Amino acid sequence: MERVARTSIMEHFEGLPDPRVDRTKRHLLLDIIVMTLVGVICRCEGFDEIADFAAARKDWFAEFLELPNGIPSHDTFARVFARLNPEAFSRSFLAWTQSLSNKSEGRVIAVDGKTLRHSFQSAHAYDPIHMVSAWVCDNHMVLGQMKVGDKTNEIKAVPLLLELLDLEGAIVTADAMSTQKAIAHQIVEQKANYVLPLKDNQPNLRADVEAYLEHVRHEQFRDAQDSIIPHTTVQTRDNDHGRLETRTCWALECPDWVEGFQEWRGLRSIACIESQRKIDGVTTVEYRYFISSLPPQAKVIAHAVRSHWGIENSLHWVLDQSFREDDSRIRKDHAPQNMAVIRHAAINLIKSNTLKRSVRRKMLLASIDENYLRQVLFGEDN
Repeated sequence: MERVARTSIMEHFEGLPDPRVDRTKRHLLLDIIVMTLVGVICRCEGFDEIADFAAARKDWFAEFLELPNGIPSHDTFARVFARLNPEAFSRSFLAWTQSLSNKSEGRVIAVDGKTLRHSFQSAHAYDPIHMVSAWVCDNHMVLGQMKVGDKTNEIKAVPLLLELLDLEGAIVTADAMSTQKAIAHQIVEQKANYVLPLKDNQPNLRADVEAYLEHVRHEQFRDAQDSIIPHTTVQTRDNDHGRLETRTCWALECPDWVEGFQEWRGLRSIACIESQRKIDGVTTVEYRYFISSLPPQAKVIAHAVRSHWGIENSLHWVLDQSFREDDSRIRKDHAPQNMAVIRHAAINLIKSNTLKRSVRRKMLLASIDENYLRQVLFGEDN
């Protein structure tokens, strides 16, 4: 079979260092990785299910894998993923995703973390693994990921993840924990822009921005001389399932007197987003505040903020609901971290397939239709 563009995942993984000694290498490392990836695409949750699936599809795998000694046992799958170097595995994944990623100007890259709830090992006092991921909102692709000790260590992990990525021309979003001067500096150094939320971890800056935006909005954006303060605004409405939500974004140049203005690299604009929700006749209003290195363009900033939630809705939710990541009992050594990378690779392949189905339906179809599974894995036309 001719390997077309999407099989470059194999090319990027085939150079991985094999953790096994030579005398135990009855099965090729690349074969094991590809069978695991395909098994996860087809809804397998553990190594026993992956081994059973691979055995049932042995003839299909033999069309493009070498399989020198047939299909590995579930113990072999488990041992390999427990011992496989997770940093090298993540680097191979990163090289693959960056070869596929759309690098268009203004693409939004969302950075956020997720805890693998059942990855802990109580017998060894190991805490659950927390993974920080970078998600390309425009084409729904996991760009990279990094393991951290716990959520509080995201501040240290985010810069390490960002420096591995090609961010030029992108807009980087994150949660409030990552609203840090060092992270903003790094994003600008990598020739990208940021839109970062202000919450309690930056109390003085938030207080200044909130007070100023409340004041100018109350004065209808007129200064003391009754001149209009330059600003932009955009409004969107959603009416779905009995809920009406109106979001209004105002953006304007950041005044140089706000707390730490000179210390925030590239800081140019501030924004407020008012979310007004009406559910069953009850209206609630929420205000959120942001700083950005972008010009005060409300439409662009609002789009970036809205896109950020894609990492929750299109990645974290899919990992839990379709891949049952939070229920995974894979815990030994490096296996939880390596399997998180496999799930991310599976999501990228499934989302890249153009068939108009949900992720869950695509997974079901791949599990019963070898032709469709070939399309997902090899990027063939539907």
